[in-house]
Amino acid sequence: MTGKLVIGNWKMNGRLAANLVLIEALQADAAVQAARVAVAPPFAYLGQAAALLAGSNIALAAQDVSAFDKDGAYTGEVSGAMLADVGCRYVLIGHSERRQYFAEGHDLLARKLQAAVAAGLIPVYCVGETLAEREAGTYKAVIAGQLAVLGALAGYDCVVAYEPVWAIGTGRVASIEQIDDMHQYIREALLQCHGASGSIRVLYGGSVKADNAEAIFALQSVDGALVGGASLDVDNFGRICQAAKKTV
Repeated sequence: MTGKLVIGNWKMNGRLAANLVLIEALQADAAVQAARVAVAPPFAYLGQAAALLAGSNIALAAQDVSAFDKDGAYTGEVSGAMLADVGCRYVLIGHSERRQYFAEGHDLLARKLQAAVAAGLIPVYCVGETLAEREAGTYKAVIAGQLAVLGALAGYDCVVAYEPVWAIGTGRVASIEQIDDMHQYIREALLQCHGASGSIRVLYGGSVKADNAEAIFALQSVDGALVGGASLDVDNFGRICQAAKKTV
């Protein structure tokens, strides 16, 4: 995989009409077309997005996947095979909001990772520490524990997104030094639990915007970004993509 990867996580946002406007604008943006990009709409709009993105360089991502990898009586669940069937290439797993609001722990996330890989999807595994963990100095141990579940995926393509919880949706951004330090630490940890890192990308997420993207992407340790709210603004997202392309 070459080039910085930018993934737009729409979270629980979108309507049919608004999605059409947004995707058409993204496709018309030269910076977005020139970069390596994926968007992650809510489940309800994956089919619409897949149809609109057909023939585009913009890949489709899902925001979550079921830990159950076989069809069956699992009401409300969406399997990896279903996501692949509608055209998804990536799937987010372990986002801090899933950990926080739905109490998703290591065992469940390990099953989701395995289900994603079994379906041919590239997991985007999210890790990050809270402000309390950062201030207590335990943040690297926290990240190491979160990364340990990747050990079973050695040999598969995987993306890790480092998102300090205290910087998601808060407007706060980790310093360049903090980002570089954590990304280098994650790479070292991945070498231990995952083996050769050639199939691993480490993205940064946490209030990534047009005005800070270029400085973040300039770091050799950063392979791209997982973008939240700014991915719903075409101008902002386009400028992030432009910064990603500039620093390849």
